[in-house]
Amino acid sequence: MASKKRGEAQLQMVINNQSLWDEMLLNKGLTVIDVYQAWCGPCKAMQTLFRKLKNELNEDEILHFAVAEADSVVTLQPFRDKCEPVFLFSLDGKIISKVKGANAPLVNEKVIQLINEERKIATGEMVRPQYHEIMFADSDTEDAGEGQDENAEEQYTIAIIKPDAVLSGKAQEIIEKITKAGFIVEAKDKRRLTEEDVRDFYSQMADQPDFEDFVSFMTTGISFILVISQGNNQQAPFEEQESELETQLEEPSEDHPEVEDTDTSAEIKKKQDSLEDYLERQHMSQFCDVEDNSINVDKFIDIFFPDFKKMKSMKLEKILALIRPDLFKENKKDVLEIIENEGFKILMQRQIVLSEEEAQMLCKEYENEDFFENLIENMTSGPSLALVLLRDNGLKHWKDLLGPKFVEEASKHDPESLCAQFAKESLPINQLYGSGSLEAAEKEIQHFFPPQSTLALIKPHVSYENKDDILKIIKEAGFEVTHMKETLLTQELADCIYMSIKMKDFYKNVLEMLFEGPSVIMVLTKWNAISEWRRLMGPTDPEEARLLSPDSIRARFGTSVLYNAVHGASNAFMAEESIRKLFGEFCPENPEEN
Repeated sequence: MASKKRGEAQLQMVINNQSLWDEMLLNKGLTVIDVYQAWCGPCKAMQTLFRKLKNELNEDEILHFAVAEADSVVTLQPFRDKCEPVFLFSLDGKIISKVKGANAPLVNEKVIQLINEERKIATGEMVRPQYHEIMFADSDTEDAGEGQDENAEEQYTIAIIKPDAVLSGKAQEIIEKITKAGFIVEAKDKRRLTEEDVRDFYSQMADQPDFEDFVSFMTTGISFILVISQGNNQQAPFEEQESELETQLEEPSEDHPEVEDTDTSAEIKKKQDSLEDYLERQHMSQFCDVEDNSINVDKFIDIFFPDFKKMKSMKLEKILALIRPDLFKENKKDVLEIIENEGFKILMQRQIVLSEEEAQMLCKEYENEDFFENLIENMTSGPSLALVLLRDNGLKHWKDLLGPKFVEEASKHDPESLCAQFAKESLPINQLYGSGSLEAAEKEIQHFFPPQSTLALIKPHVSYENKDDILKIIKEAGFEVTHMKETLLTQELADCIYMSIKMKDFYKNVLEMLFEGPSVIMVLTKWNAISEWRRLMGPTDPEEARLLSPDSIRARFGTSVLYNAVHGASNAFMAEESIRKLFGEFCPENPEEN
C-alpha cells in the first residue's frame, strides 16, 4: 500500500510516485485525493473536515484519503505549478470528479453522496452507475479554462416532465417557457421511464407511503427528459420581473436608496438563476421535477444521455454540399465513399435539377468570370446531388477536402484535393460545392431541404418497451418529434386521423382497435417527412412488410393489417388537417418541393 505520512497515519496516505498512484487506483470504494505542490505542501485547512468525515461515516473499507505530490506523479503533470488546491475523487479505478479550491461544503457533500451510494450498492439497493471519467488537460488548457471545471459541470440540471403533462399537451409549453426565461435546453429525449429509472431518480421519496403508486404512475406514460444549463444572458420574462418588483421592492429610503435597490436586484437575480424556483413561480412545478445535485446530475446524464459529454466536446457543424452534374453522372459512388471515410454523416440527400436562379445563387463567386455563362448552363443541364453533411468542425474540414477553387491551382499545389482528383474538362472549377459559412449553410439547407411535418400514431396494442423502440427508430431516422401526446382516442379524434377511411365498412374494426387503450400521437418534422415516415413504417400488411421491407416498423412490431403498430398521414393535406385539429394552434408548414 502507499506510504503514510508521519502524524497522519490514520488519515491520509502519501502518494509521491507513479507506482503509488497506480496502486491507489486499486482501492476499494472512494478515495479523496489532495493534489499538492512540493513547495507548498497539502491543504491543512481541509484535514479537519476529513477527520470529521472519517469518524462520522465510519467506513474505513470504502472511504480513503490521500495526498499526492503533483511534481512526482506523471498522471498529475497538468496540476504542476498551481497554487490553488485541487481535490480529486477516485471511485472504482476512475477519477470521477474534481473540486478546485478548499471548498469544504462541496467536498463534504460529494463524499457523503458517494459513500451513501456505495452503501446502497453493497446491499443491492441500487446498481453501480457508469460514472464519466474526468480527463486532465495540460497546463495551458487548464489555465485557459480557469473557473470552468467543476463549476461548469454543476450548472447542468436534469428536469423530467411527467407523463400527465405529456398527456395533456403541456410539455411543449413548459419547454418554451423555460427557454424564454433564458435557460438553454442542451439535450432532450422522450421515453417511458423504467421502474429502475424512477426509483433511482426519486430515491429521496422512497420512504413516502404512496411511493409505489407514484412509481406506477411514472412508468405508465411517456416523459420528457431535459438537460438544462443557464444561459449567459438569462433574464426572466418582463411580466415576471414586473411582478417581482411589485411584490418585493419597497420604496427606498432617502438615506440609503442605492443599497436597497442593489440588495433587491441581487435577490431577484438569485431567484432567476434557479430553474426550480422559476418553475414554482410559473406554477409548473407539479408537472416537472428537477435534480440539480452535481453528482446526481452527472450520473443521470450518463444514464439518459450517454453521448452527451462527448457531443458537447465536439464542434458539430451542418453544411450543404453539392456534386455538380458531370461528376454526379460519372463518379457519384467514389465521392460518397470519400465523404463517409472522412467522418461525415450524410443527414439528407436529394437529386435535383437546379433552376437558373439556384445555379446563380450557388455560383455567385464566379459571376465576374468569363466562363460564368457556361457554368450556369452546365449546372442546369442535368441532375446534381445535394447533401446535408454533419461532422465535428465540418465547415473547415469540407473546405480542406475541396481544396482550391480552380483546377489549375489545385493540380499544382494540392493534388490530393477533391478539386484535383475529380477535375473535368467541362469546367475549370471544383466539381463540388460547399457552404461558405455556417450562416450560408443554414439558409441553403432551408432552401434545398425545406422541413415538412406529418402526423404519426403508435397504436394501443404496441407494448411499452416496443413504443420506446419505435421512438428510438424515429429519432435515429432524423425526425424531430415536434409535438407528442399519449391519449385514449375518442371517435371524433379518430375521425380526424383516419378521415380517408371513416366511411368504409371496416372502419368500425379500426375504432374498436383504437379504443383498446391510449395511443401515442406525434407531429414528426424533417425534409420530405410524409414519404419518409411512410417508408419507415413499411407496407400496411406486416407479412408483406417482412418480405419487402424487413427493417420497417410494421415488419418488426406489427402482427396483422389492423394491428400493424403505426399509422401516418398519406398526403400533405391530410397531415395539415389532422395536425390542426389534434394540436390546436400548431400548424406546420408543408412547402411544396422545389
